[in-house]
Amino acid sequence: MVESEDFKSKITVYVVVCWILAAFGGLMFGYDIGISGGVTAMDDFLIKFFPEVYKRKLHAREDNYCKYDNQILQLFTSSLYLAALFASFVASKVCTKFGRKPTILVASSFFLAGAGISSGALNIWMLIIGRILLGIGVGFGNEAVPLFLSEIAPVQHRGAVNILFQLFVTIGIFLANLVNYGTAKLHPHGWRVSLALAGVPAIFLFIGSIVITETPTSLIERGNEVAGHKALKKIRGVEDVNAEYEQIKLASDIARQVKHPFKELMKRSSMPPLIIGVLLQVFQQFTGINAIMFYAPVLFQTVGFKNDASLLSSVITGTVNVLSTLVSIYAVDKVGRRKLLLQACVQMFISQSTIGGMLLVHLKATSNTLTTTQAGFVVFLVCLFVMAFAWSWGPLGWLIPSETFPLETRTAGFAFAVSSNMFFTFLIAQAFLSMMCHMRAYIFFFFAGWILVMGLFALFLLPETKGVPIDVMVERVWKKHPVWKRFMDD
Repeated sequence: MVESEDFKSKITVYVVVCWILAAFGGLMFGYDIGISGGVTAMDDFLIKFFPEVYKRKLHAREDNYCKYDNQILQLFTSSLYLAALFASFVASKVCTKFGRKPTILVASSFFLAGAGISSGALNIWMLIIGRILLGIGVGFGNEAVPLFLSEIAPVQHRGAVNILFQLFVTIGIFLANLVNYGTAKLHPHGWRVSLALAGVPAIFLFIGSIVITETPTSLIERGNEVAGHKALKKIRGVEDVNAEYEQIKLASDIARQVKHPFKELMKRSSMPPLIIGVLLQVFQQFTGINAIMFYAPVLFQTVGFKNDASLLSSVITGTVNVLSTLVSIYAVDKVGRRKLLLQACVQMFISQSTIGGMLLVHLKATSNTLTTTQAGFVVFLVCLFVMAFAWSWGPLGWLIPSETFPLETRTAGFAFAVSSNMFFTFLIAQAFLSMMCHMRAYIFFFFAGWILVMGLFALFLLPETKGVPIDVMVERVWKKHPVWKRFMDD
């Protein structure tokens, strides 16, 4: 049994460059989450593609909760996630067979194509095709980047390095909000600029995918042991990497005996990381975060801010999101994963319930909006919620599944986690506006209920993985957990 303390490493400029370039995959994803909510609120965009939504938006006595309830408008946002869902399974195969590096290259290429087509769209179908190509890019990127980061990071910094992905997601969302704020004033093609700029992070990722190294794990797993040893020395910045090399080699030998990773995943002993990985991603969506982020502009318009003010308030939430993710980078390898998740559940539960309570009492369907003070308080609560999410369920939903699978099921297992995320993001994106229209303020209690469930899940079922080398999770984590050790008998 090799102790993680035996793994020598120092942080070199080259490895930091690799981390940052790969993390542009997160920027790509984040920009896209942030941009779609703002674009769908732009009049020029609605007039061109969704004239009936635009007409409804103009009517004075419209229903506060139902302004944007339109299935095709929701499909514009969510077609991306369906494409990403299917793409992540293909990406898992590409990741195993060809490596993490080419998978990242494919991601950036699809993303570039998607940005080009959706920003040049002449009709609704070009728009949707562009979104689907972006979705394939997201599926490939979200599969390969977190795995790449977890495999290339030294064990004592693995949490922080992996969270760079989520940090770049939050920066992407923030930049998208700023871009929308600027392009909303460019008539009639502001929305085209917003969509075209999605190509910028993709270009960085494309260049990155050429510059970065392949992960030693992937090289060794595919039989390139000499190259793997060399890559390991390069990213660790030291000559003596034998202890870590032997451990990766052992994991790769086991992995090579598994011909059908997806079949292997269905075995009883693969269930703990699979259940945890999928549930973390599902719960990440059921905090209600995407509902709040996607539709922050819409939400703020609903509580009475005008167009500009609502974009401005999204910029505020975006800033909170980025800064709080930095807290997570600092704390994750010191405090551990579980404490962050549990603390956040308390904070998110309080803020969702209070938002629901306020809207229930003060915001009726067609009449009054909130007073300035009340609306300001809603923005404060949203920030409190975003803050808690950003140092917990946001980054850890990606980190934990990428570090807990043994190598033989890692890409397959992570594909399940990614596709669960995409499926539930799709579900919430597709359903949220309709749910808001029918459930009204109760939607916030709906999410608060889920947050309670997650807290119990983290308390009883989630093991702590801080400081455990990625290739000995089974021995050190799953076989010792009071609940999950029962699955580990075969």
